[in-house]
Amino acid sequence: MGIRDMIEGKKQWRAHMARVKALPPDYQIVYKEMQRYFFKVGPVDLLEGTLLSGIVDFFEEGVAGGKGVLELIGDDVAAFCDDLIKDSRTNADIYQESISGKSGPAER
Repeated sequence: MGIRDMIEGKKQWRAHMARVKALPPDYQIVYKEMQRYFFKVGPVDLLEGTLLSGIVDFFEEGVAGGKGVLELIGDDVAAFCDDLIKDSRTNADIYQESISGKSGPAER
């Protein structure tokens, strides 16, 4: 990764966070909790994928439709997050494989 790639990545991240800050406060709170959850447990390809920007798109549509954030995702934010990444390889999967001695699909 070159310096230009890092600079471009920072620009994209700042633009993404500007979109988050434009959301109503309740949406921002839920987004930040989801982001924290994904960074802790989430998919290995989180930063390369479109998961976070897709969530912002989804939230922007909800705001435009006049819905509250919990109307969109339900009361259990973690369950909603788990459903989004159910088919993705996660950091938790890698950890479980490392302590059990099994090799994951990438290591085979």
